Amino acid sequence: MIKQVKSTIRSSDATLVQDAVGAVALVVMLVAALHLPGLV
Repeated sequence: MIKQVKSTIRSSDATLVQDAVGAVALVVMLVAALHLPGLV
């Protein structure tokens, strides 16, 4: 099972980076949206 996980990670390096960037962007938008009512 560990071999499968390692091979999956190796074969999808580029998509993992893109997924991480997308997750960070979603968190930033969530935090911004939660602070908007306090700014208006």
